[in-house]
Amino acid sequence: MEELELIAEQFAQDHALNHNVFATAESCTGGLISAAITSISGSSAWFDRGFVTYTNEAKQELLQVPAHILEQYGAVSNQTASYMVSGALNNSHADFAVAVTGIAGPTGGSKEKPVGTVCIAFKHRSWNYALVKCHHFAGNRSEVRAQTAKCALQGLLLLSAQQELKDYDSFVLNDC
Repeated sequence: MEELELIAEQFAQDHALNHNVFATAESCTGGLISAAITSISGSSAWFDRGFVTYTNEAKQELLQVPAHILEQYGAVSNQTASYMVSGALNNSHADFAVAVTGIAGPTGGSKEKPVGTVCIAFKHRSWNYALVKCHHFAGNRSEVRAQTAKCALQGLLLLSAQQELKDYDSFVLNDC
């Protein structure tokens, strides 16, 4: 069984213990995280919906990411990821959400944001902040996307079990 499916199987056990429902907002993974979660039978009990927002327009229209955030910080930023995760919760019935935005490559990288740069944000419905971190994954496009999905799935499970995410910063969302 694929590594992501093995992780996704844990959502059934988590739901039995913690009863949380999840949503995703994905850019560079293009639905890979949602696909992993829904590869498990019965996932409608713990997965509400996923948003694939590959373009800036989609991020604005579906997740209400402010245009000035995208203009000032770019699509691949902790700020954008934080607004994406907030938008996913505001437009779903989920308890927790994850958002990912990054550069999977092989094109699109820059000196400031090289290929493999991925910002991941997590948020619970009751929080006025997101937990966010910019990762730097190595590998080709498929490997960057798989590492991103793995990190996102593991983070959701840790937070649902009321465990701490190490090395994540809090980003306060005043207007979300």
